[in-house]
Amino acid sequence: MRLFVAGLRKLVRRPATWVTFGLLVGLLALIYIAVGATARQATTSGNGGRQALLLLTFPGAYSLLLSFILGLGGLFAMIYGAAIAGSEWTWGTLKAAVARGESRSRYQLLSCVAIAVMVGIGLVVAFAIGTVVAIIAAGLAAVSTAGLSDSATLGTLPELMARGWLALGEAAALGFAIATLARSQLAGIGVGIAVYFGEQFATIFLPDVVKYLPFNAANAVVATSGSFGGGGGGAVVARLDPNTALIVVALWLIGGLVVTVLYTERAEISG
Repeated sequence: MRLFVAGLRKLVRRPATWVTFGLLVGLLALIYIAVGATARQATTSGNGGRQALLLLTFPGAYSLLLSFILGLGGLFAMIYGAAIAGSEWTWGTLKAAVARGESRSRYQLLSCVAIAVMVGIGLVVAFAIGTVVAIIAAGLAAVSTAGLSDSATLGTLPELMARGWLALGEAAALGFAIATLARSQLAGIGVGIAVYFGEQFATIFLPDVVKYLPFNAANAVVATSGSFGGGGGGAVVARLDPNTALIVVALWLIGGLVVTVLYTERAEISG
C-alpha cells in the first residue's frame, strides 16, 4: 500500500501526466468544436456530414464519445506507460528501490496499478469534459440535445466506462512493457507509436488478423453500430464482438504485465 500511494503521488507531480491528459482533452475539444462549427454546411455534402452529426446527437453521442476517446487515448495511454517505465531505468528509481530491499516484481506491478488508476481518472475526466464540449458543439450545429438525459443509455455508461478503462489500461501496460524491455523512455515511446500506426496500416492487408491486435481489440470493447470507420463508402474494418474483444484485451494486459515482471526479475540493474 505504501508503494502504491507513493507511486500515485509521484505520478500526480509528473509533467508527463499533465501533458498527456492536456493533449488528449485539447485534441478532443478542437475536433468536436470543428465538427459543430461545420456540421450544418457538411450535411449538404452527403453521408460524411450526416455521420459527423451523429457525434453530437444524444444519447448515441455518449458511446461515440467513449469510442473516440479510446481510439485517440489508446495511443496516449501507451506513450504515458512507456514514459513512466522508461524513467524508472534512466532516472535510476528502480535501482534505488531494489537497493533498499523492495521486490522488483512488486515495485513494477504496483507502478502499473498506479498508472492504471491515473488512466482511469483521466478517462472519467476526459469523458466529462468531452460531454460538455459535445453539448456546446451541438449548440453550434443547431442539433437537439433532447436525448442527453436518456435513462436507458445513462444506465449503460458505468459498464462502458469500465470496459474503456480496461482498454486504456491494456495500452498503458503494453507501453510499460515495451519501455521496460528497451530500458529507455524515447525507445519505448518510439516503438509504441510505431506499433500503433503499424497496426492501423496492417488493417488494409490483414483485417482478420489485425482485429486481434491490441488497439483494434481495445476499440472494439465498446463498439457500436455508429462506431467510426467505413463511412463515406470506405472499406468496413472487421471487428471482434465486444465481449470477445474484452477477453482479448485482458490477455494483452496480462501479457504486458508478465513480460514486465519476467524481464525486470532477470535484468541487471545494479552498479
